[in-house]
Amino acid sequence: MEDTQAIDSGVEEVLARFEGRRGELIGILQAVQERLGYLPTRALLRIARFTRVPESQVFGVSSFYAQFRFTPMGRRRVMVCQGTACHVRGGAKILEEMEKQLGVRPGGTTTDMEYSLDTVACIGCCSLAPCVMVNKEVFASLTPKKVKDVLAGRGEG
Repeated sequence: MEDTQAIDSGVEEVLARFEGRRGELIGILQAVQERLGYLPTRALLRIARFTRVPESQVFGVSSFYAQFRFTPMGRRRVMVCQGTACHVRGGAKILEEMEKQLGVRPGGTTTDMEYSLDTVACIGCCSLAPCVMVNKEVFASLTPKKVKDVLAGRGEG
């Protein structure tokens, strides 16, 4: 259940830093997401009124860019690398196992709000592929069997 009062006050706090010009839309979306952790529908509707951009265009812009989220983030953000080195060394199988263990697809968050699953183009640890990053901790040289240990916090990060 969304806390509408917290959303409203967070959005208004962000909007106070802008003039409401159409050209500010992406900056406003970024700032609201940074403040709230995601872009709830209620916030998008308020942003549309503030910038005088049609709601459909605000939704279109925010859904076009992969940086924007429409669901809250879990306490632990799991980023599965899909870069070339990780892909060649089994990154797709790591992602498949993460999806199975968490019960969500990339872009999703578990119902207990513990984990959010995302894919990234590169973590920057190519020599240790395949890799996963949980919040700021990197787990390297993974196999599907090691995924459960990573999620339990027993992985070698």
